[in-house]
Amino acid sequence: MDNYDVQREQAEGSREWIQINLRESLEDGKATEVMIKERVIAVFRHEGGLFAMDGMCAHQGGPISEGQVEHGCVTCPWHGWQYELDTGIQTINRQPLQETFQIRESDGKLEILI
Repeated sequence: MDNYDVQREQAEGSREWIQINLRESLEDGKATEVMIKERVIAVFRHEGGLFAMDGMCAHQGGPISEGQVEHGCVTCPWHGWQYELDTGIQTINRQPLQETFQIRESDGKLEILI
């Protein structure tokens, strides 16, 4: 989890954009974990898009960033729970079980709204 540096920019209310400076580029189909405000966040680049969600599976805390990513979903490597990358919805019960975060890229820098 040390593949990044964190910088902050205040956003509306109590939320703020947190800049993540990855030491290695995040290639399409890949994921990484970052720690922000004592939380593990999984960051994905999939089919040209960026996604960020709680890095610990809602089922039993498995490492979401280590899961298989296909068709806009990630499958937890521990027990196979699957979540939509953009909504955090669990694909079987259709409930939003994983918190997702807005993420943007500007001048090669990634920023997550926390």
